[in-house]
Order: sequence, then C-alpha cells, then structure tokens
Amino acid sequence: MIASLKGTLFHKSIDRIVVDVHGVGYGVIVPLGTFYKLPDIGGQISLVIHTHVAQDAVKLFGFLDHRERDLFRLLISISGIGPRLAINILSGISPEDLSGAISGGDLVRLVGIPGVGKKTAERMIFELKDKITKVISEGTSTVTPDTVVKEDALSALINLGYKNNVAKDAIDKVYITRGEGVTLEVLLPESLKILSG
Repeated sequence: MIASLKGTLFHKSIDRIVVDVHGVGYGVIVPLGTFYKLPDIGGQISLVIHTHVAQDAVKLFGFLDHRERDLFRLLISISGIGPRLAINILSGISPEDLSGAISGGDLVRLVGIPGVGKKTAERMIFELKDKITKVISEGTSTVTPDTVVKEDALSALINLGYKNNVAKDAIDKVYITRGEGVTLEVLLPESLKILSG
C-alpha cells in the first residue's frame, strides 16, 4: 500500500492531481484545503496517502499532513460515509471547525456541509465525539521509516475491513513485542494474528 508520495506536481484540477515520482504519474484525489496550498505545475510536493482498494479500482487520497489523513480515516469508518463524501466534508470545513462542531454536537454546522444530511451528522457526532479531539491535538507527525511501515500496515488492515482504532491497537501490540524496525512482512501477518485471535 502507498503511504506517502514525494515528487513533482504534473497536473492539477479540483477533481484530481497527478504527482510525477521518477517518471511514474500517480493520480491523487485531494480535499480543497490541500488543493489550494499546492504549488504551481512543476513544483515539488509531499503528500501523505490513504490507499483505498475497492472492487473495481484502487484510488489514492492525498493530504498535506497526517492529521487531515487521520480525520479522513475516522470519517470513512462511519457507516454511510465513503471516501468521496469524506473528501467533500474535509473540503467544506477546516479540521479545527470539524472537531469543534463534532465535540460541541453542532448539528446545524455539520448539516451545512454539502452532502451531509441530518442522520449522517448525528452519526458523526455519536461515533467521533470522543476520538476527534485526540486526532486534532496530535497535529502533524514526523515521517520515519517506522511511521511509513505502520501507515502501510494500517491502510492494508482498514482495506481488509478492520476498524481504524482496532487495527492501530493490533499494530501497537506488535511494536511493543518486537520493538522498532519491524518490516511490513512481519508486522502485517502478526497484526492479523492478533486481530483473529
């Protein structure tokens, strides 16, 4: 799974951008907040990526920092919110405002986001109230080799149907046992073993 991309901005439109990494163009869907901060065509960019595997396609969703990507993952963990709606939500409200609206139970603010109905807003408040503040307060994190391996494993486990927090717990348990420097080939099967145990 792709966890991050660093390369040259080859194409940009609101629907999709293309990042050229050593001659290979990766199509990436980004929220508007990320889109407006992109450099001009030919500029260098670095994105954290969520790889979404569907039955008919593999799609890459890109973000400028881990915090926004983690918010995206929280949103798609909610029943009824797919990747496209999650991108719309992050395009229609800043991470801080989203956190405030969910923490404060502000239905009116959430329903004001294009594509979000009352039931979806209620589910967002119910399921994310206790989780969203932690994601916001963590802010951006430094990308290390261990971070990339963890992100790849988490992305794979989420795509296999495991919830974000459950998958994270399993990955953390492997790290407690193995220590730093675990390879993906070791981390993924051992995490699956914990999850199926």
